[in-house]
Amino acid sequence: MSQSGLRPTHPVTVTNEYGEQSEQHIPGEFPLTIRIDDTEIVTLMTLGSQPEALTLGYVRNQKLIEDITEIKSVHVDWERELVVVETQSGQGIDDWQEKLNRKIVTSGCGQGTVFSCTIDKLYEVQLPAARIKQSQLYELIREVGKHNEIYRSAGAVHGCGLCLGTESLIHVEDVGRHNAADAVSGYMWLDGISGDDKIFYTTGRLTSEIVMKTAFMGIPALVSRSGVTHMGLELAEHLGLTMIARAKGKHFLIYHGAENVELDSIPPQRVVPPPTKGMLDVRSQ
Repeated sequence: MSQSGLRPTHPVTVTNEYGEQSEQHIPGEFPLTIRIDDTEIVTLMTLGSQPEALTLGYVRNQKLIEDITEIKSVHVDWERELVVVETQSGQGIDDWQEKLNRKIVTSGCGQGTVFSCTIDKLYEVQLPAARIKQSQLYELIREVGKHNEIYRSAGAVHGCGLCLGTESLIHVEDVGRHNAADAVSGYMWLDGISGDDKIFYTTGRLTSEIVMKTAFMGIPALVSRSGVTHMGLELAEHLGLTMIARAKGKHFLIYHGAENVELDSIPPQRVVPPPTKGMLDVRSQ
């Protein structure tokens, strides 16, 4: 594999509301076309910091190649904005024409793409039941926030992490949450990491696309600080995936799989103070 990651942020000069200039950093955004042997698959817009892992994860999560031993090499050429996946056979993807003919444009940042063959493979997914303690979830929320370094420096990115208990094992930031998820998947594929006992965390919303990627990684629990879409929830219910969202501080909402979360650290009930004298009590209106 090539090692062709780009620096994630770039310095720029900005002017504030007082006319004062300062140096700030912004994340990169570069087109990267994935080609498998002689077949062009898709062009992704990416931060560019981990292009090889992103490519492997995309190929894996789209079910274009299901056995990593079929891949001979992955080589990134930024001058051509191209990454070439060379297979052992040199013949590309089995039934590639049929697989690439039908695409669904998703709600992913920058518009993601899901192939029909990807959706067909969902029916084969069987996830184990998740086991999560409330106290561990609180600690995990605090822990993953420490890894969003590019976001703190430049903003405009999403972060995704593979977590075990309260520990973040792999954390990737990119301009789209689907790219970050694919890069995490790529690292898992390379290192032979199982998702059975893991939690997948993302800063982005939980759409059907993210649910699919999580399921294909074999991860039974999904946590986000953002919200949930209707199709994402329906798919999580179908797959038996525990879905937790709006997770910030001591607050979270379990949208599916509440029986898999042990509430061992329930915070004290919030007390709503009565209206002070002279104030209109709108509750009585």
